[in-house]
Amino acid sequence: MAKHKGTSWHGRLLAAALGVTALAAATSVWTAQAGTVAAGPRTSVSSPEAKPQDRVAKVAVDIAHASDRGPKGVNITIDDGPDPTWTPQVLRLLKDSGVKATFCMVGTQAEAYPNLVKAVVADGHRLCNHTVSHDTAMDKKSEAYQSQQILDAERMITKASGGVRPQYYRAPGGAFTPYSRQLAASRGMRPLGWNVDTKDFEHPGVDAMVATVKSEISNGPTVLFHDAGGDRSQTLAALREVLPWLRQQGYSFGFPVR
Repeated sequence: MAKHKGTSWHGRLLAAALGVTALAAATSVWTAQAGTVAAGPRTSVSSPEAKPQDRVAKVAVDIAHASDRGPKGVNITIDDGPDPTWTPQVLRLLKDSGVKATFCMVGTQAEAYPNLVKAVVADGHRLCNHTVSHDTAMDKKSEAYQSQQILDAERMITKASGGVRPQYYRAPGGAFTPYSRQLAASRGMRPLGWNVDTKDFEHPGVDAMVATVKSEISNGPTVLFHDAGGDRSQTLAALREVLPWLRQQGYSFGFPVR
């Protein structure tokens, strides 16, 4: 899975989260062995309010791509928001199209725009943890840092939503590690990949994005779009073409398997 461009946007997110990140050095984290689902992580700095009843069921640790609608299902996934300009427009388009999607939210964005997180939930979409600051190099960082990025984002998104937990974890730029997958799965968040990258973050043009979906949907059902990080007008235009085309091809819209 390719690393995303747009370092200036993600750099600002990373800088905004540095104060939270500094706390991670003091956080006790559990050790996950590759291929084994360990007991749930200790909750200290990242989840000070956690209670026994807050424990969640573990899910599979492998990266999900399949759709819960079967072989002709499609998972529309929307990353990096919420954004006050673009998320409402994406929500309106999805509602008009009768499509449910999975929104992979950055923790700092969710914390800044809780009403948009609640609007996503109210419209029947699912939440996905996209870390605190969208650090695409986090697979090169310590386990303590990875833990902070995942657990603090989980807390931020859950609080912003009014108590609805993210059901998935998508590593920024696909920067998964065995540890991060184990940690997310132990918190009930299925690691989530993608099969079709529209590269809308690079503004390739609407025709190019639509062509990518049409030519690559046979690779698998999970399609990647964005609702933050800059001008998303091309994304909206591409979705307006892609969604009805997928229906015409006999696809139905669902959620990634958990």
